[in-house]
Amino acid sequence: MKITIYDVAEKAGVSIATVSKVINNTGNMRDTTRQKVMKVMEELNYFPSVMASALTGKKTQTLGLLVPDISNPFFSEMARTIEDRAHERGLSVIMCSTDEDEEKEKKYLELLRRKQVDGFIIASSFHEKKLLEDIKSAGIPLVMLTQDAGSLGVTSVSVDDFTGGYEATSHLLSLGHQNIVIITEQRLSSKMRLYGFREAYETYGYNYDESMVYQTVASIENGKTCLEEILKRSDQPTAVFACNDLIAIGVIQGAREQGIRIPQDLSIVGFDNTILATTTVPSLTTVAQPVNEMGKKVVDVIVSNINKEEENAERILFKPKLIVRDTSARLTSK
Repeated sequence: MKITIYDVAEKAGVSIATVSKVINNTGNMRDTTRQKVMKVMEELNYFPSVMASALTGKKTQTLGLLVPDISNPFFSEMARTIEDRAHERGLSVIMCSTDEDEEKEKKYLELLRRKQVDGFIIASSFHEKKLLEDIKSAGIPLVMLTQDAGSLGVTSVSVDDFTGGYEATSHLLSLGHQNIVIITEQRLSSKMRLYGFREAYETYGYNYDESMVYQTVASIENGKTCLEEILKRSDQPTAVFACNDLIAIGVIQGAREQGIRIPQDLSIVGFDNTILATTTVPSLTTVAQPVNEMGKKVVDVIVSNINKEEENAERILFKPKLIVRDTSARLTSK
């Protein structure tokens, strides 16, 4: 037989209203009473109905998080930080990995709306922007993470990708590398990193052309494939800037298979500073995103919006940091 709120109230010797206050964390009562009710709920294995709360207009204390690829260490690390911060704020997180597939994006948004989540954190770049506009129009709090809010009129939280791209490229140029290629993704963040790449070239007075740009989808295998294409060039690059650690690791593995020494023959810089950066051999020079700070901030912003506190839409940019390790070195004459 299904346990109900009436069973909890009877065993705890309190009113149904008192149990409801404990469930929703409202009202004033003795701490001993609250603890007693919670103990009974645990003993009876009673879980309040989230959907029932939603239908009565109450908060479900849940957030919907959509990421493009949970197998990417950057997004898995970010998701963990978000989950930890949400737990601190009394919320649960339902996460969906969209693979940036249009059908999945639509499916997961509809699923989370049916579950009546209190707000959305969107880290996936949606093909159909109207889906997000519908969320906003429905009055459901929405915050963008590592994505541009565009004309949505909502807050976005991201790293300063332009500065990160500039610092990564400047680092290589300062080491004497003039022939550098960049491997990007089809994402706004990569586009901004590419702008930083170009700006660094102009600052150092070197020529930039589009043939220096390679585009792929982030994976280790695709990084290896890109390196194969790069090695076909008549003007052999001495350095690679990969706009993602996964791609950079692929380049390292591909270079090893080709007998290319790193960093003696080829310097490599990544972006994200995921756990992969320190576990690869040699360890990866990369641009760090402050994952902990970004994850905590995006949760605090969405909670503020859910509680209808004063929160004007803004673009929140965190500062990246270049972490120099063992895959980049001064260019030596061959």
